[in-house]
Amino acid sequence: MKEITADFKDKVYSILAEACESDEVKENPDVRIFDEGLLDSFGTISLVVAIEEQLGIEVPISEFNREEWATPNMIVQKLADRQ
Repeated sequence: MKEITADFKDKVYSILAEACESDEVKENPDVRIFDEGLLDSFGTISLVVAIEEQLGIEVPISEFNREEWATPNMIVQKLADRQ
């Protein structure tokens, strides 16, 4: 498992907060973003595009599983694994 830096986490949380239009993802990195209605299908597309543009990490939408990408912390881990 790749080490995750605070800088990387902050970048992911910022991208996620923008996609969700809420800072709750920064304040509570274990919030279930889909269950809480913070991110919908359209937001998911925006998130994937922003991740590719800002972090250079490709995330095929076909591999985006809501259960595996359910919380900010889970998203950070998934992206770190893809670097």
